[in-house]
Amino acid sequence: MRPEELNPLFVNAEALKGVGAGLARPLAKLGLNRIRDFVYHLPDRFVSRRVLQALEESAVGEQVIVELTPVDYRGGGNPRAPFRVMAEDRAGNVCALVYFGRNAGWARKQLPLNEPRWIAGRLDQFGQSLQIVHPEHVGEDSTAAMGKTIEPIYPLSEGMTQGRLGALVQQALKAVPELPEWIEPSLKSKQGWPDWQPAVLAAHRGEDPKARDRLAYDELLANSLALMLVRASNRRSKGQPLQGDGRLRSKLALPFALTGAQRRSIAEIEGDLAQSAPMLRLLQGDVGSGKTIVALESMLIAVEAGAQAALLAPTEILARQHFETLRRMAAPTGVNIALLTGRDKGKAREGILMGLMDGSIDMVVGTHAIFQDAVAYKNLALAVIDEQHRFGVGQRLMLTQKGKATPHCLAMTATPIPRTLTLAQYGEMDVSRLDELPPGRQAIDTRVVAQERIGDVVAALSRHFETGQQAYWVCPMVRESETADLAAAEARHADLAAHFGNDVVLVHGQLKPEEKDAAMERFSRGEAKLLVATTVIEVGVDVPNATLMVIEQAERFGLAQLHQLRGRVGRGSEKSTCLLLRGEALSEVGRERLALMRETQDGFRLAEEDLRLRGGGELLGTRQSGDTPFRTASLEQIQRLLPMAHDDARLLMERDGGLVGERGEAARLLLYLFERDWGVQLLRGG
Repeated sequence: MRPEELNPLFVNAEALKGVGAGLARPLAKLGLNRIRDFVYHLPDRFVSRRVLQALEESAVGEQVIVELTPVDYRGGGNPRAPFRVMAEDRAGNVCALVYFGRNAGWARKQLPLNEPRWIAGRLDQFGQSLQIVHPEHVGEDSTAAMGKTIEPIYPLSEGMTQGRLGALVQQALKAVPELPEWIEPSLKSKQGWPDWQPAVLAAHRGEDPKARDRLAYDELLANSLALMLVRASNRRSKGQPLQGDGRLRSKLALPFALTGAQRRSIAEIEGDLAQSAPMLRLLQGDVGSGKTIVALESMLIAVEAGAQAALLAPTEILARQHFETLRRMAAPTGVNIALLTGRDKGKAREGILMGLMDGSIDMVVGTHAIFQDAVAYKNLALAVIDEQHRFGVGQRLMLTQKGKATPHCLAMTATPIPRTLTLAQYGEMDVSRLDELPPGRQAIDTRVVAQERIGDVVAALSRHFETGQQAYWVCPMVRESETADLAAAEARHADLAAHFGNDVVLVHGQLKPEEKDAAMERFSRGEAKLLVATTVIEVGVDVPNATLMVIEQAERFGLAQLHQLRGRVGRGSEKSTCLLLRGEALSEVGRERLALMRETQDGFRLAEEDLRLRGGGELLGTRQSGDTPFRTASLEQIQRLLPMAHDDARLLMERDGGLVGERGEAARLLLYLFERDWGVQLLRGG
């Protein structure tokens, strides 16, 4: 139950004046659904404006506030032509207020002739004349204008303006209550941080590093504390010790010997499974490092011990791929493996549910469908979660509640995560690393090719297909957009289909599941030679005969994502190639990123370089906007403040009594504020 003090912050955005159906979509795109979301929607930067008595006091390019009187309208007959409001300052200097598009009517209404208005905007020069293009504020009141001397600039979405969003944020800030302090007092004093409420207000008013650090620290502390609560709860839980006798694992006929890293990870997992405390372990493995075999060995230990195992995948494509791989590898063992997704209906679904309930199904692979209420297990003792970063802790906890005792949990990620951020994402877990590639895996020949040579690439595809091999072509968008020049998968598919006909299939996230499956099936069976796709194929696609990867506008992707996509080839015995098509406008960061892709296939090194180059934008292989896994804390703040937050959380748990006492109650508020309340729920009586 959320503490009452926080209720004003969790009121829906519709409670703000001016928010209706028209604003719902742009606000939702920004994640602004409740008052709290506006409070933590911090400015990217601030604009500082100078108040002028006369235009001649300013320099061209300066942000200004000045009183101007409209004296004439020019243009407006053609909607494509600019509409100009000619205006004079008190000294008679003339400035044009310029509007583009269909804004003439609005400008006439806001700027009636011969009536003074306070104008805020950037003063520019066009020819010999001064102008302000699309003034940012127009008002009659000088007092309101003076309040624009320092203005926050917020991240926007299409359909939202700075003025409107800024006004909504100001409304939301009026609901910010005073809250008790959850930061350790001596640390807060040493850092010179303000209390929470003043910090929130200061962060929206101007550049205030202390306020921003304090708010970032709060988020990192909430995360660290919640993960520690998960770990503590896990240690208190009673699990089911699993000791296999090796009878099933000995029947596996693996095509190659296990690497040292695989053997080490399996031994660590086997040791964890033998304990009464449930395992909570993360298996980090680079592309092609052999995580699936480690997962299968772990699941067979559970089956040898008379229990069941489940593997949870984030997408249906990945679930089906895992199911086919595990079924093929485990065939000599005779274990019964089932696939369960949201698409399974009727008798087929009923049969799987019955098999899980009576224990005749030893292993199940599926999407989130495997932890729904209707799914019951006879004795689920091990949950394997692939691509862990795509699931919240709460979802993982739902799956681990399906056993008689708390099931062991093995989380896996194919995206190498920098060591500096492992603590932030997986602080509650023990970590195993697969940092060796299986023998026989060849290096992938990676080349950078200019976009204008696309004709040569298409010709190379023809020669590639003549050898009987297949290829991928990845684009950064599904459809073309008027506002973006990124290559579109649908348009590229049409172009390539004109060359290669029915040998080309298309896969992207907006296709119906059955259409996506049909295309993937044709490609997997070798009936289609070329798969055109978006990043939906980033993980889970394993076609050894596909030995060429083309990534269009590769500079638009982060290093980790490029590395994941490249990992779709090089999975068989034939030599593989990855072509990175680059656009003309290549930044220094983009140039360095592509050079690194040519230089190394070490995913862990690329993850560290990605951290340095992008500021965390592609840390988990799923984002490109510069985001970190946190909303308030920047990458720089994570690196600087996270160790401090981790120590503070541990101090609270070990010395200060956890979530009891004065500071503990405040920390409980913090967990709810940052929606880490699943940590609270794990406490007995929490």
